[in-house]
Amino acid sequence: MEVKVGQTARRSMTVTTEQVKAYAEMTGDYNPLHFEEDFVSGTHFGRLVVQGGVTAGLLHALVAMDMPGPGTVLLNQNWQFTAPVFIGDTITAEAVIKKVHDSKPVTHLGVTISRQDGEVVLKGEAWCYTFSPPNQ
Repeated sequence: MEVKVGQTARRSMTVTTEQVKAYAEMTGDYNPLHFEEDFVSGTHFGRLVVQGGVTAGLLHALVAMDMPGPGTVLLNQNWQFTAPVFIGDTITAEAVIKKVHDSKPVTHLGVTISRQDGEVVLKGEAWCYTFSPPNQ
């Protein structure tokens, strides 16, 4: 896929309890903020919070599958989590191409993730490299 400065892509998902559990099983992140309603009710969150890795994972999928697309890996990420994501929220990742390297398949992206209410929950930037099959 040829990419150009200004090009954008979006990907959405609704976060489920099953995804939070699966992420914990893969990583060992069983923080009580994600699983214990009694614990989290005493915090300013007030309800179960989704792991940051689940949230950021939506950007990984967007980069690898949508834009720049298959064969792409993240080289560097610099982002901030600006608000929580709760189980049941629908989040939308968006990336915009800020720069395309002149001689390498490297792109610089501006990235955000927003909840269904429009609040930005993650913002930042990433650098990507796109591998191509040997015959291309």
